[in-house]
Amino acid sequence: MPTLPHPIPYQGSKRALAARISGFVPDAIDTWFEPFAGSAAMSLWAARNRAPRRIVLCDVLEPLTQLWAEIIERPFDVADRYQAIWAGQGEDDPDYFNRVRARFNANGDPVELLYLLCRCVKNAVRFNARGQFTQSVDKRRLGMRPDKMRAALTGASSLLRGRTELRSGDWLAALDDATPNDFIYLDPPYHGTSTGRDRRYADSLSRDALIDGLHALNARKLRYALSYDGLSGERSYGPPLPADLNLTQHLLHAGRSSQATLNGRSEETVESLYLTPGLSEQAVVELRQAQASLSL
Repeated sequence: MPTLPHPIPYQGSKRALAARISGFVPDAIDTWFEPFAGSAAMSLWAARNRAPRRIVLCDVLEPLTQLWAEIIERPFDVADRYQAIWAGQGEDDPDYFNRVRARFNANGDPVELLYLLCRCVKNAVRFNARGQFTQSVDKRRLGMRPDKMRAALTGASSLLRGRTELRSGDWLAALDDATPNDFIYLDPPYHGTSTGRDRRYADSLSRDALIDGLHALNARKLRYALSYDGLSGERSYGPPLPADLNLTQHLLHAGRSSQATLNGRSEETVESLYLTPGLSEQAVVELRQAQASLSL
């Protein structure tokens, strides 16, 4: 199977874990919701491997949802603009990235955001308390080349066009019309990465607010998988979620931590995947059926 197209590089993107998470995703899905869209790695996976009737993407960062709208509906225009921005950089103009960043912070241009995500240090997005993009340029590379970006843009558009709705704002509001026949993939900012000095995201989400929201989803009997907290070396990104949510926790090995590598350390990252009742059991049944068929 061809590699999935991923035009938006995000540190922490679930593209590397999609195959592991996929074992817990049911086959029959009416609408696939991803209310913390980011790079939409799992939605791109679902579009190819589960073919839901409808996909709903939402993110609190409005220029990011605007970027996805442009990618889906006008991928060639985005590719042309990205190529023009990318071609403007050069070794003789070390301040180029900073000027693009300043323009984005002033006007919120979605294609300028795409360039910043591709060119910033380790694709590790950072915002300040005013919501301004603050990450610096990665001087060791130029970001995704325009030809590769064009292929990723057109590939993502072909997977999502005609069945994807874009929303911006509160994650719970984005799920107002979700039903038990749908599936929700949640990848919110981890508790240990959205507050304090190392603020990575445009808007924070408190642990208490997340837990209250999950209780609300449970009361509606909605199916979801939640990527939240985990370990990197000896550092924990937060305590396990409370038992009264009735979620099953699975630990997924995600490989070396790119943030630790950035800081000169070699650490293994382990992420938690929380599942609503029934999803784990279904995955076990499907695994046993697959194993039985192989033994025949």
